[in-house]
Amino acid sequence: MNPNSLSINQEDTHSVTSNSSQINVQIAQEEVYSFFMEIVKSLSPDDILREFKSLFIDGLDSEDSDYIPGIYSVFLDNNEQELCNTLKRCCYIIVNNWKTNRKDKYIQELVNLFVNDNLKIKKNNAPIVKTCKTWLENFVKSKDYQELKLFAAKYDESSKGHWVNRYSSYLLIDQSVNKNNPREQQEAARKLSKQIKEKFKFELAMYIARSQSAVSSAARYKNPSILGDQALRLIKAIILKKGVFSHENIAHIFIKQTQNQTLEEFKINLEKYLFLCVGKQESVETWKQQFIDTLSVWKKDYNQETVTKDLFLRTCNRVIDSLTIENGKEASSLFILLITQGHALTLVIILLKIVLISKNSRRHLETRIAHLIRFYEHYPEDECKGVINFMEIFNITFAIYAENVEYNLIKMDEEKQSSNPQFNLDGYRVFSQMKVYRHK
Repeated sequence: MNPNSLSINQEDTHSVTSNSSQINVQIAQEEVYSFFMEIVKSLSPDDILREFKSLFIDGLDSEDSDYIPGIYSVFLDNNEQELCNTLKRCCYIIVNNWKTNRKDKYIQELVNLFVNDNLKIKKNNAPIVKTCKTWLENFVKSKDYQELKLFAAKYDESSKGHWVNRYSSYLLIDQSVNKNNPREQQEAARKLSKQIKEKFKFELAMYIARSQSAVSSAARYKNPSILGDQALRLIKAIILKKGVFSHENIAHIFIKQTQNQTLEEFKINLEKYLFLCVGKQESVETWKQQFIDTLSVWKKDYNQETVTKDLFLRTCNRVIDSLTIENGKEASSLFILLITQGHALTLVIILLKIVLISKNSRRHLETRIAHLIRFYEHYPEDECKGVINFMEIFNITFAIYAENVEYNLIKMDEEKQSSNPQFNLDGYRVFSQMKVYRHK
């Protein structure tokens, strides 16, 4: 095989498929994958795009041609899904390399190759051409293509577009943990999600510094959230609990005190831990009781079993499900109740407290957030204000409690001191610094 060109002859592939179509598909796929893995290391993005177009597009995008690219011949024996899988992995072999080498701008050109009026089915197209165009059309309409487009998006939080685009990092996390996705997609999604989160954390820290300084340029660092001026007050309220009664310290105490407990004991103490310092107003008591009822019946047959690490994790993940999206498709009744009653911050703090006792639940939580976003994305933005508010608070809270940054609230005006600092947040300033880890 010429390292700079790959061509698949229609007649050759047809003769081979008559012997063993499935083996032929696998051989063709591995040859194509190897080809793209090789050329991404040596060719320019323009040349790679040209090779990709030559393999999958050229011929189908011609006005009157009855020619189809040879690669399609391998899949014409009712193998549309395998063609889709091949297209998908080839795209991510390219995308992953370009992301790594900071050639992001070319990803949009790759995505645009599939958007061509000549790829639409025409009456005078031969049946075989119509079949191939139908497959490409189905790919463009698929979730796979929508996921690919995420890598071409510009992640400017102030950019216009669908409100869901602001929370792409969670959709990418969901891609990264999906074992059905090719490894190149998982890796690219993991990298980009981390990049978006780091960008948000940096902009949040810079916004906090700028908003508290009279000499800073307002134009240089914008508020990465959409909460406006209330964002800073929210940030102060979130980090107010420090010292002995910080969320982190309470989490450490909980972990120590619940060792070797039965599941029944653990569930009771978990409920007390999560609702510590939550108000006792009537609306809170209603969903608190619903939560207790849901948790108490879960794995009831195991109530007398000692909680192992695995059962600890599964219980925490179950709590996350009950508070977000239980069946992977629809928002849970508890989530809807909390959001509609205006308890978004309370919900976020409870989710944070779960992650603080079960760090391995973080990824599970983020995938459930992705599923929530997918559930609500079909609703108009005006109907999703409560969900968007929750997402903004969630973003800020988990950025503040990130592993590599520390925020502190410092009292600046002693005259404004009060027994209840919640009412005097204006007398405090927020300071952030990178955490330094020392290896023992």
